[in-house]
Amino acid sequence: MAFDPDAPSNALDNSGMLMLIGGAEDKVGHRSVLRRFIELAGGPAARIAVVATASEIHDIVATTYHRIFTDLGVADVRIMPLYSREACDDDAILATFNDATGIFLTGGNQLKLMMTLGGTRAATRIRRVYRYGCVVAGTSAGASAVCQHMMAYGDSGTTPRKAMMHFSPGLGLISRLLVDQHFGARGRTGRLITALAHNPYLLGVGLDEDTAIEIDAKHLMHVFGRGSVMVVDAGDMSYSDLHRLPDNTPLSIFNLRMHLLTHGHSFDIATRTPLVPATPPLPFEPPTFASGEGI
Repeated sequence: MAFDPDAPSNALDNSGMLMLIGGAEDKVGHRSVLRRFIELAGGPAARIAVVATASEIHDIVATTYHRIFTDLGVADVRIMPLYSREACDDDAILATFNDATGIFLTGGNQLKLMMTLGGTRAATRIRRVYRYGCVVAGTSAGASAVCQHMMAYGDSGTTPRKAMMHFSPGLGLISRLLVDQHFGARGRTGRLITALAHNPYLLGVGLDEDTAIEIDAKHLMHVFGRGSVMVVDAGDMSYSDLHRLPDNTPLSIFNLRMHLLTHGHSFDIATRTPLVPATPPLPFEPPTFASGEGI
């Protein structure tokens, strides 16, 4: 059933699912993460809308994912030409979202994505079809942009330092998380911790490449993929000297909690609690592609 754009917002039941990918997902081997997205979106009967706005080479990126999803058995794959703010308010383009069962936000630059979509009817439509039951996936920049508080950019490094990262508003599909991607490969632990010192309400989630989290309507987070997911919780932080320091100075932070989750493990976002699986999960399949492949 297609989404009715004229339906009142209180008629939407928040039943969508998110799939956030750390980037560089396997596109030439078994393509397990992308297959999982297709499965969540309805399998061969899925109707997938590809949004490549974040990329500077959006035509190439959109065509790449169109080919992959088609090769994996999806007959209805739509490239959304949301490359200007005018296009993001075009009724004919937005109507393509209405019966989509999956929306895929590609990698690129999350600031470019939000500069184009932010405050437009396209952003509103994505939020509303998500609440109506659509699966929204984002990889790399697309994963960061899904959150209300977006990691806009920052420096690599393991030591948290004041001003090594910058926030920006995202699409707002989920409010509690702050997501960073290419996490282990690009050494982004320091900037994620720094972000949480700025706002301990948030849960920091660092996604490795070719690794995803699935977040259901109950705000349970499940890990799928070959890497790990770091969850950083500053909710019980008792001290930080962030506000006293000049820029680029190392931080002191007390009572920070960290969890590492791998394939088959879960986390309850509402209670900020990792969950022990009832049955030990099997390891993820070995990689079948060159490390670092992908966009």
